[in-house]
Amino acid sequence: MRKESDSLGIVEIPENAYYGVFTARAISNFVPSKHLHPELIAAMADVKAACAETNFELGILTHEVVRAIERACDEIKIGKLNEWLVVDPLSGGAGTAVNMNFNEVIANRATELLGGKLGEYLVHPLDHVNRSQSTNDVYPTAIKIGAIRLLRKLVDKVVELQNALQIKEREFAGIIKVGRTQLQDAVPITLGQEFSAWAEAIARDRWRLYKVEERIRFVNLGGTAIGTGIDAPKVYPFKVTRKLSERTEIGLVKSENLIEATQNTDVFAEVHGLLKTLATSIIKISNDLRILSSGPHAGVGEIRLKAVQPGSSIMPGKVNPVLAEYAIQLSMKVISNDVAINFAVSSGNLELNAFLPLIQWAIYESFDDLIKAVDSLKKCVEGANAVRKKCLSNLERSATLATCFVPTLGYEKVAKIIKKAAETGIDVKELLVEYGIPKETVESAMDPKKMIALGYTAGKPKN
Repeated sequence: MRKESDSLGIVEIPENAYYGVFTARAISNFVPSKHLHPELIAAMADVKAACAETNFELGILTHEVVRAIERACDEIKIGKLNEWLVVDPLSGGAGTAVNMNFNEVIANRATELLGGKLGEYLVHPLDHVNRSQSTNDVYPTAIKIGAIRLLRKLVDKVVELQNALQIKEREFAGIIKVGRTQLQDAVPITLGQEFSAWAEAIARDRWRLYKVEERIRFVNLGGTAIGTGIDAPKVYPFKVTRKLSERTEIGLVKSENLIEATQNTDVFAEVHGLLKTLATSIIKISNDLRILSSGPHAGVGEIRLKAVQPGSSIMPGKVNPVLAEYAIQLSMKVISNDVAINFAVSSGNLELNAFLPLIQWAIYESFDDLIKAVDSLKKCVEGANAVRKKCLSNLERSATLATCFVPTLGYEKVAKIIKKAAETGIDVKELLVEYGIPKETVESAMDPKKMIALGYTAGKPKN
């Protein structure tokens, strides 16, 4: 063991540990139960490297120290030092434990690269690695970079889902079936039209998510403790944002009001609100697929989903819509995360939000869950096949086809005819003929292919 000290005293640390005294205290105070997200790790490494490069450009750090810091950061990005990034992501302190864990690991590795021993700190965690910085500008900036990268991955998945739905829309364009409102029979629709509605909903989610990226490109790096920029050169915020943009290839922008950007985290509530919206779309579409595939023999059964695993430990041959169920459950988690984020965002006080760790954890988890949920739903859609006979038989048994006579006969008369059909079991077409409408007219008017066209009515409207 080696000994390191801080203002609180001396702490023993494993001889081979790349972390230092602050991390050791954090491990003791907040027992690690989770791992830092890979995208947060990569983003923090990028931030630390950009800060070091900017400090060198401003004459604050030597080239030798900066090169060692950069190399350590590059090693972190490829996972070489990740075993030493050990603090719990939900540690108290507004992210300070996370920031210091990085500072100490980078400093020790940089010291090692310069020929020193672990704990010798030829490169110091605070005086060098954290120079011109505070947790309060570094940590939220890294969260935003990681969020942008995850957002882009999610948008790519949403594009794939939209394409899968549109393929099925075209494939099922000619399959006419009964529509349903409130799970009851409604007027005709094509199976393709149902898929087109889902595709349009996902297209809106895609556009909303694509546009929201610009909302999280504004960073407060250089604002240091509370946004006033104390202990950082005046030009530092501009230069470090440019350096970080170059390193990440993300168009980052310095926030116009660094004080505001340091204390307010509402942008995360805004972004997650759109993740929640996507989650609601996924749940709705997944449930629709479950309903249409229900049975398959004793239910609606108008589509058949691909069998991906046996569905029961006791009932042979049973297959369940597990891909849709998986997507639903992941989306439910996202909706619950939205509550946590709203609480965390609204609980910030004065110049800082102490609950950024929860915001980071919840929004990254939601990104991960939605990426998996969208992919699962896409696979479910791709494996869907129409059961044409069931679509036709369900349609033919539905008395709602008589709806097209409402403009000519009136609502009340058609309602009576449909009621009589339900009570007697007589086909509604026969009852319309009994009412005095020629059989040829009834057959022609109640052609489902005509009824799915906009503006269709059976004959001339009633005066």
